[in-house]
Amino acid sequence: MMPVEVYVTESESETQALGAAFLLRCRVGDVVALSGPLGAGKTAFVRGAVRAAGERGTVRSPTFQLMHRYESDPPILHADLYRLESAVTGGEFGLEDELDLTVAFIEWPERRPALFKGERATWWVEFRFAGNDAREIEIRPPSDTDSGP
Repeated sequence: MMPVEVYVTESESETQALGAAFLLRCRVGDVVALSGPLGAGKTAFVRGAVRAAGERGTVRSPTFQLMHRYESDPPILHADLYRLESAVTGGEFGLEDELDLTVAFIEWPERRPALFKGERATWWVEFRFAGNDAREIEIRPPSDTDSGP
């Protein structure tokens, strides 16, 4: 099993660079659960990954659309569960259908913990404020026995 890794980034561009480097470790079918407070760098991390995968268009948080799919290499899904109503499941807006076809970056995973149970490889990435513009980013790799942070 790979160890937990902790990084400190000092700017949005450093957070994006970490996201780009992180993507090299992912395969189609992997899920990346991104947790942390608003403004902590989750979308910047995903933006770096999406850019590294070749997307040149605008990369924004899918807060109001719930998810964006990028036809990049590899294909990337970026979902934001922050605004989900409790009555809505991931399957009701097509999220579960995309998980095996993309590298899926999902913000606010605690809103739908059932999505992260089972055999799917899930990376857990937690963002914390670390003073000024710094962010502490903890990356926990998938494991056979772990189904959440």
